[in-house]
Parts: sequence; C-alpha cells; structure tokens
Amino acid sequence: MTDVVRADTPLDLSLSEAELEAYREHVTAFLQDQVEAAGAEVAIVGLSGGIDSTLTVYLAVEALGADRVYGLVMPSEVNDPENMSDAERVAEDLGIDYDVVPVGEVADAVRAVFPGAQAGAEPADDHERTALGNLRARTRAVISYYAANRRQGIVVGTGNRSEAAVGYFTKYGDGAVDCHPIAPLYKGQVRQLASHLGVPEAIVEKPASAELWADQTDVGELGMDYPTLDSILALRVHGPLSTAATARQIRVPEEAVENVVSLHEGSAHKRAAPPGPEPLF
Repeated sequence: MTDVVRADTPLDLSLSEAELEAYREHVTAFLQDQVEAAGAEVAIVGLSGGIDSTLTVYLAVEALGADRVYGLVMPSEVNDPENMSDAERVAEDLGIDYDVVPVGEVADAVRAVFPGAQAGAEPADDHERTALGNLRARTRAVISYYAANRRQGIVVGTGNRSEAAVGYFTKYGDGAVDCHPIAPLYKGQVRQLASHLGVPEAIVEKPASAELWADQTDVGELGMDYPTLDSILALRVHGPLSTAATARQIRVPEEAVENVVSLHEGSAHKRAAPPGPEPLF
C-alpha cells in the first residue's frame, strides 16, 4: 500500500450541537418528504455495519418509525463477519424488519455465464478484482430494488459528501438509489452526527471500508485519511482556495491536492444523469 497522506493541520469542519440538531431535523424531514412524494410504504436501507449505513438507518427510523424501515444485510465472501454481525445488531437494536441476502451466489452466476470469467475464485488481476467488486455492489442494487418493488418502498442511499465528490462509489451500484439523505455531510461530520444520535461508539470509530474485495480500506484506496480528504474538498474543490494555498494551509504536498481535484473531475460522470445529444428538431 502506498504511503497515506495526513494533513499536519487539517481544517476543522466539526459542527456545533445546534448545527447537528439542525441537520437531524433537516434530514428526517427530507426522508419524510421523499417517502411521501413517492407514495411509498417503507424505506429500504442496505446495512453494512459501517458508519454511513448505520447513521442512515438511525435517521430513517427517527423519520418514519421502525415499522416503515426495512434493512438488507448483503454479505459476500470478502465481507468481514464482524461487520455483518454489527449490521444485524443495528437492525435488532432499532427494532426494524431485516433480511440477510448473500450476494456471492448471484455474482458467481453472472461470472459463470460470462466468457473468460472464473466463478468462485478471487481474481489476482487488479482489473478483474475491481470488476468483481463492482459486480457485487451492483448485485446489491438489484436486490435492493427487488425488495423495494415487493414492499412498495424506496431505496435509501448511504453516500456522504466526501465519497461522492471523488467518485468513491460504484456507478449503478451503491450509487443506484432513490435519495441520499446524508449527502450534505463530510465524512467527519457523519461520525459527529452519528455520535449525536447515539450510534454505538464502536461503529462511530470503526475504520471505513467499502469491502469490495478482501482487506480493502477506504484510506488505502484514497491514499489519505478522511480529515485530509475533507479539508482538501472544503478548501479547494468546494471552496475558493488554489491548489498551492490549500497545500500550504493544511500542510500537505501539492500532489495530494491535485490528486483529489483529479478524482473529482474524473468522476463527474458518476454524479450526473447519463448524457444524450440535444434534439435536432
């Protein structure tokens, strides 16, 4: 793994208690509006045992009540069993209905009929590994929408502002949802709001991982920790500072700032509707 960049003086993006409470009310009202506008009966939330999905399901229960939230735990062969246990524990603590639906067999069925793919084996090649990881994520989206159709629900996403900004999600995978309630929050703010709502500290402080393949971590994939990423996004991508000024303020190499800008620009297609040509007539 490459060296991880860590800002010497990261930007303080923490929210006050009043701001946290404002976001709590803002997001729960948003969820109520989304469900009502869709004429839906329930909110479907994929549970990974991580901070993003846990905060999202806490907010959904607060907004709609436990009887109108349904959880899906969708493990694959590479998921940490402890994370899956945490996901089930969160559902049980909140009193929501949930099911465990493994995605491995579905992903293997796709690989079994695809020329050249080897079902059942973890790929050694980086491109194949990424393809399989994204297949697993897209399988979860298919399962989520199947559940939503059966239960007259909407699929509630768990993406945050930091990961969306750099494209750290699978297009038509975990990005395939009906709404993203925690989209305004940087990763550090997600942890803050989760703590504010009473999410167990072990989950609040758990290292983040998309778990698309074995031993994957967010920090390892991004090449920097979240305080550094959040700072660069707030100052350079979402803020007014230049690359050089951002690097000076938080004391990181300019290359780290340029990398985040490149990730943001290169992932624009993930955050937009599929393009088409303008009508001629």
